[in-house]
Amino acid sequence: PTDPLGELRERPSPVGMIAIEPATRRRMRINGRAVPTGEGLRVDLDQVFANCPKYLQKRRHRFLDPGAGGTAAGPGPVTDGTTLTPAQRETIRRADTFFVATASDRGDADASHRGGAPGFVRVLSPTVLRWPDYTGNAMFLTLGNLELNPAAGLLFPGWDTGTALHLTGTARTVWSPAPGEEPFPPGARRLVEFTVAAVREVARATPLRWSEPAFSRFNPSVA
Repeated sequence: PTDPLGELRERPSPVGMIAIEPATRRRMRINGRAVPTGEGLRVDLDQVFANCPKYLQKRRHRFLDPGAGGTAAGPGPVTDGTTLTPAQRETIRRADTFFVATASDRGDADASHRGGAPGFVRVLSPTVLRWPDYTGNAMFLTLGNLELNPAAGLLFPGWDTGTALHLTGTARTVWSPAPGEEPFPPGARRLVEFTVAAVREVARATPLRWSEPAFSRFNPSVA
């Protein structure tokens, strides 16, 4: 019930998913329509396609020992807000990975991965983020959706704590620097600017914990 997608259990809904295996740098996008079954969800698939391993940090997982008071306790406190706290802003500044959800103007949903060196996501204010759009698979599903529908959601996973930081808001593509602005950072073809409307942080959202990352050799430097 604390998950922003908890309502999927109540009615059929379009969903965008990404199956990701950081230990092998594999990822696959899986989009379709989720139908509640009473015991979970059945997803009728419309799109299934793999993406390249660029910008994926290698990590290995483990399950938190139930005896340590983690898994058995389940999800922890939920914090809601409309702006990012100082601690949340610092979490984002240190992030090397996040996930972005978008949808077309018809509501067809998609989820995608974004990765880079720590610091690649810039926190411009408690309500505005920017990140570089690096060369990828040239499918432009995320940017194409944003041209039609600016609504977006972000997930920043807490690899060492199991915390999930969910942001919802709107996003737009910045195609070139404005007069007087700094040049785009190394490797960026354009930027995406995200404006926060709501924040939900769920402590211990998952029993998984992850190793320190082996950074992708494709990550551009952060100027």
